[in-house]
Amino acid sequence: MSPVLPLEVSDYIRRALEEDIGSGDVTTDTIVPADASLRGRIIAKQDGVVAGLEVARHVMLALDERVTFAAMVADGSNVTRGTVLAEIEGSARALLTGERTALNFLGRMSGIATLTRRFVDAVKTTKAVILDTRKTAPGLRITDKLAVRLGGGQNHRTGLFDMVLIKDNHIDFAGSITAAVERVRASQTKLEIEVETRTLDNVREALRLGVKRILLDNMSVEMMREAVVICDGKAKLEASGNVTLENVLEVACTGVDYISVGALTHSPKVFDTSLEFVA
Repeated sequence: MSPVLPLEVSDYIRRALEEDIGSGDVTTDTIVPADASLRGRIIAKQDGVVAGLEVARHVMLALDERVTFAAMVADGSNVTRGTVLAEIEGSARALLTGERTALNFLGRMSGIATLTRRFVDAVKTTKAVILDTRKTAPGLRITDKLAVRLGGGQNHRTGLFDMVLIKDNHIDFAGSITAAVERVRASQTKLEIEVETRTLDNVREALRLGVKRILLDNMSVEMMREAVVICDGKAKLEASGNVTLENVLEVACTGVDYISVGALTHSPKVFDTSLEFVA
């Protein structure tokens, strides 16, 4: 795999190709001679942010390492409809068999990057940072989160293992924010602790405990503004819940540090691309 891609992506590609090819591409293998070659271009069919060209390239290389895949733009670039994203050449069987898998990765990742860029641009006059969540496609978290970064956003925790996020159900089980935080600290973990809060009293409780990152869950804009005042820089504040392109700037203007948006990865519209073969 390319060093710019996480190693997990090679497993994603392998599983995706196995899912699609199974025992063999019966259509291509019966129509196309084994020694035939093709040239083609991947073309953007809409405006947006391209992401996943490196993944698409490795899909083709997984089928035939002799395939030439030349990206015409860089991942993370703004492109317009009709832009040639990549030129490819090599085994006709490899290109035809890998076409859909390559475009599936490219379309999903570019859709996520495009939506992320819209959120990032919407709050660019503020200090707020756009974050993703764990609401990713099962088995595709690394590529989903890579696409968020290529769109200009930042990643929240990767999974349950790299950050402590005490959510409402944990708090309800423990009996209070204080009890939950004390249990985590008793474990002597070195991981960052973030606490979800539902009321301003919750925010005050978290601050008294010295928590340095506080999530404001589904709070109104007015409550978020007050939370910023209460916090007074003692902790980083993250707004979460029902954030849309229509209200994200208003949320950002409250003074919060982060805004997490589940829609980046759970509701992206696939970016439209096509692979056109040329003589």
